Amino acid sequence: MTFSLVVRNGAAFGMVVCSSSPAVASRCVHLRAGVGAVASQNVTNPNLGALALDALAAGANASSALEKTVSGEPFADYRQLIVVDSSGGTAIHTGAKALGTRHERQAENAAAAGNMLAEPAVIDALIDGYLNSTALQTEQRLLDGLRAALAAGGEAGPVHSAGLQVVEDVPWPVTDLRVDWHDDPIGELTRLWAVWEPQKADYRTRGIDPTAAPSYGVPGDL
Repeated sequence: MTFSLVVRNGAAFGMVVCSSSPAVASRCVHLRAGVGAVASQNVTNPNLGALALDALAAGANASSALEKTVSGEPFADYRQLIVVDSSGGTAIHTGAKALGTRHERQAENAAAAGNMLAEPAVIDALIDGYLNSTALQTEQRLLDGLRAALAAGGEAGPVHSAGLQVVEDVPWPVTDLRVDWHDDPIGELTRLWAVWEPQKADYRTRGIDPTAAPSYGVPGDL
């Protein structure tokens, strides 16, 4: 019911995901600045994302963090996990009971996987769309990959939710956009990015130094 792409791009980690289920990003996206990125999907156990990030933070690489997380999960056959570490190393686990047509692919600094796919080539389109994108922003490159995956067939059924998150040099996500239920979640996510992109840097500044941050001139502006 889900496919996602997890990447390291310089100092940034990012993930884009979509699903036929509602609110996919709230369960599947796990990023930590300076540490790594994890997708936990397919009959999702969200706690696995936190456990894998903790392993990365303790010094494990992607493969060992994944192995540790999977070994402690009694229902690992139902889970699909993607891990990218701070060096750009990647690892993927797809359990034997993952749903429908599933596929995974790894590249330097990027990994993608999915289940209930229209066809395996969707994952290849997802990661190639990202790697071949000429966009400057991590977010836009991720969206380029997502649109390529949709054009390649997407999921076996219609998608209804999507999410895009990026962490950089501050502890909080500099971008965290979610579409929890929509007839065109990828189109809506793209629209949200167009709204957020010109304000992204200003909201980062607000968190670091409010005295240097611009005001948007509305009553009660925070």
